[in-house]
Amino acid sequence: MRTLVVHCHPDPGSFTAAVRDRVVETLRARGDELRVTDLYAEGFNPVLSVEERRRHLEPGPDPSVAHHAEDLKWCQHLVLVYPTWWSGPPAMLKGWIDRVWVRDVAFDLPSESNRVHAKLRNVRRITVVTTHGSSKLVNAIEGEAGKRLVTRTLRAVCHPLVRTRWLACYGMDTATEQERTAFLDRVAAKLR
Repeated sequence: MRTLVVHCHPDPGSFTAAVRDRVVETLRARGDELRVTDLYAEGFNPVLSVEERRRHLEPGPDPSVAHHAEDLKWCQHLVLVYPTWWSGPPAMLKGWIDRVWVRDVAFDLPSESNRVHAKLRNVRRITVVTTHGSSKLVNAIEGEAGKRLVTRTLRAVCHPLVRTRWLACYGMDTATEQERTAFLDRVAAKLR
């Protein structure tokens, strides 16, 4: 399977980086063809410029993010690895979505229609591996905005039968080393 792993955390020594490493190791062992993107290490600019916003109904991404769009159109499995902050993905990842998931990459909007048509039909699976500082209960009460972004919005422009998987480590702020290790093992088992 062609798999794109997108990692988003500013600290290369973070637990999220350890999660990314376990994800990559597991997918390679499974035999996937991988492309790995580390948004912070790359210095990705998440800011949607005025020019990009004005052209948002024109086809194609800004040339500065064209390689990200090609990776997205290439993959069959998208894996997002990030911490959940304030109920959603980091601004860097949200900016990646804003700038890369554009017309003629993720969707089309025919002139005779006011409904978008999915273009990422190559994406058959989306997996999110994330951490939450708070408990699962607190996240449920807050409405799980990050989970809805993936399972409703991103999913809508992928293959009609796309499957989503949400792997979350809740209570990260107080998790023990044993709980963190157990989460890494659970991620590996689910991805195998």
